[in-house]
Amino acid sequence: MNNPEPISPERRKWLTKVCLLLSAAGAAIVATPVGAFLIGPLAERILLRWRDVGSVADFREGETTEVKYDDSSSVPWAGVTGQTAAWLRYEGGEQFTAFAINCTHLGCPVRWIAKADLFMCPCHGGVYYSDGTVAAGPPPRPLTRYPVRVQDGKVQILATPTPIT
Repeated sequence: MNNPEPISPERRKWLTKVCLLLSAAGAAIVATPVGAFLIGPLAERILLRWRDVGSVADFREGETTEVKYDDSSSVPWAGVTGQTAAWLRYEGGEQFTAFAINCTHLGCPVRWIAKADLFMCPCHGGVYYSDGTVAAGPPPRPLTRYPVRVQDGKVQILATPTPIT
């Protein structure tokens, strides 16, 4: 019967280092999504910013207008793709209502049809009333609303990355 040779101390040290390295790599792979899940809400707060979308004089009372701004989750080199939009309704005085441009069903951009006084989603036929509530189709809930304020004559919305529904 053959007896195996004992493992040399140098080889044992090398195998220990390899095992530690592989264990650390496995722990990093598991810890990355867990860390992202835990830090996600904090990152979202960092991405929340008030964005200027125009002066009060730029909007007509009772009208809903598409306003564009830089997406708060965009990277500097994104260019035009780093822009997003919202629907802004001027109620009068300093009262505005802002809606996300994305349908709550699958995130398609909704259109404002002024003559019908409705928001329409072209992807699956979702329809929203002018106050953002669901009128028909598959959307599970109303359009996402953004906080709006007027500061120094400028209308600002609290921009968030594209709402995930």
